[in-house]
Amino acid sequence: MSKRPWPFLLGGLLVALLLAGVVSNYASSHPDGLDSSLLKGCTVNADDEITGGSCPAQQAKDHELADSPLADYGVRGIGNDFLSTGLSGVLGVLLTFAVGGGLFWLARRRGPARATATGPTTDAADPVGATATGTPRSTDGR
Repeated sequence: MSKRPWPFLLGGLLVALLLAGVVSNYASSHPDGLDSSLLKGCTVNADDEITGGSCPAQQAKDHELADSPLADYGVRGIGNDFLSTGLSGVLGVLLTFAVGGGLFWLARRRGPARATATGPTTDAADPVGATATGTPRSTDGR
């Protein structure tokens, strides 16, 4: 196995960018089963607006981040829906890759935990034993 993970990481990043930037535009516009289950009992029009009945979706409110730049799977301010959705996906992948890569870099930089000696050590080849400084101990333990 190769010791260099860069080709694998870059290949994975390119695949993720392709999926997020292009393929995400062909996903269903109504994928969420939760939304459809919350609308049971209500009558909706072609624009998915509730026109009658009684259902849990009538109490739904916008999220606090509904006005954020990447809300609703698009980039605010871009009129082309295909470009807006693709750019939103690409930005999400790059942000996730940067945060994940940064965390792995920090974890790797810290290094593995090292065991500490709690007292004098002995050498297995020396039946009498030696202190950590290499000075032989007496056979009576002093």
